[in-house]
Amino acid sequence: MELNTIRPAVGSVTRSTRIGRGPGSGKGGTSTRGHKGAKSRSGYSRKIGFEGGQMPLQRRLPKFGFKNPNRVEYKALNISDIETLAAARNLEKIGLDELRSAGLISRKQLVKILANGTITRAVVVEANAFSKAAEEAIVKAGGSINKIG
Repeated sequence: MELNTIRPAVGSVTRSTRIGRGPGSGKGGTSTRGHKGAKSRSGYSRKIGFEGGQMPLQRRLPKFGFKNPNRVEYKALNISDIETLAAARNLEKIGLDELRSAGLISRKQLVKILANGTITRAVVVEANAFSKAAEEAIVKAGGSINKIG
């Protein structure tokens, strides 16, 4: 056996169809592209969203709205969450580290404390933002707030 005598197994390799090689091949003339139109021409590539000349969907739908690139997004936590965390772990100071270890926030999230629920413990709460009602409720319970950044 020599390299020049090696052949692939019978039926494993099929020759590619030779298109556009005259009428005797059975694939001459229009070269399997049909008659006329953009798809029959060389250099054709369909544009993304093209609908055959019909007005495309992205142009038919109305445009509206605005996304503020400077928006600061906070993870909202209620004072009821602070109360349950303080009771469960017997804490007097709750900061971002305590909230992360409890699984209430992820590593890079900013936190805003909201006034849903009640708080009875005197707790020092550290967060990025507070609602006015939450601020008042924490101070009224004997605690204090500390705004970060």
